[in-house]
Amino acid sequence: MTKVKVAISQHAPVYMDLVASLDKAAEIIKEAANEECQLLVFGETWLTGYPVWLDYAPSAALWDHAPTKQVFAAMHANSVVVDGTEVAFLKQQAKEHGLGICMGINERVTTGPGQGTLYNAIITIDQSGNLVNHHRKLMPTYTEKMLYGLGDGRGLQAVEVGGFRVGSLVCWEHWMPLTRQALHNDGEEIHIALWPKVHEMHQIASRQYAFEGRCFVLAAGQITRVNQLPEVLDLPADLKEQPEKMLLNGGSCIIGPDGHYLVEPLFDDETLVTATLDLEKIKEEQLTMDVSGHYYRPDVFEFKVKR
Repeated sequence: MTKVKVAISQHAPVYMDLVASLDKAAEIIKEAANEECQLLVFGETWLTGYPVWLDYAPSAALWDHAPTKQVFAAMHANSVVVDGTEVAFLKQQAKEHGLGICMGINERVTTGPGQGTLYNAIITIDQSGNLVNHHRKLMPTYTEKMLYGLGDGRGLQAVEVGGFRVGSLVCWEHWMPLTRQALHNDGEEIHIALWPKVHEMHQIASRQYAFEGRCFVLAAGQITRVNQLPEVLDLPADLKEQPEKMLLNGGSCIIGPDGHYLVEPLFDDETLVTATLDLEKIKEEQLTMDVSGHYYRPDVFEFKVKR
């Protein structure tokens, strides 16, 4: 397969409502399938919402803060169990529509050690409805450390999704050189870059990744408005007066293996962002640089991933 039609869902989830968000995801999946897409990407922790309130509610980080505890409990209750009914539903949707799905999730664990922990994770489902990868963000970023546990190396890989190889990283993992090298070495053709919103520095990281890895990059942002945040938190007065203000305003884009945009960043709009990728372009760009091929020096460097 040399041509692949892909889509990014730049839509708001139904914040902290797992059932309603799955219903909305099903509508988006159907829309992407109707447009004959073969791969559909949702943003960072789309199920069920990125905790952007950490950046806008000054009291949220206070020690022993009762409203923050309430929000965390609600977040936990509306998080996803990877071997549970929510992922089974997404697998069924992927199979029914013949569509690969990459979904950012708030993940919870129900048994054994760590069952109180949440993970910032991404799951990849192929067109036959198989869960082919599950990656937990290795290092929560800044205030995220209040909410999420540390990920591991098991999902740090590229996987087959309907005849092409897909890898994924979450947010600031794109500034960790060795995570990038691990996926470059695994023959990644399409890279999924999940962000809360794809602002300028995230655009730079995504374009650098495409150029360095000689792969296509789908940089996925999402939409979150002030009025979606938990009311129990004490938001600044200026935000309360602007309930429709976008705190996360998208910025999704699609980048070619030369680091140039195929689809330029799109802000402030809930929509599908689509493009048809010609995978032959990867080989053309590898002529000048291939960091896991003729630009790789295993005689000088030794690299290992502890999965």
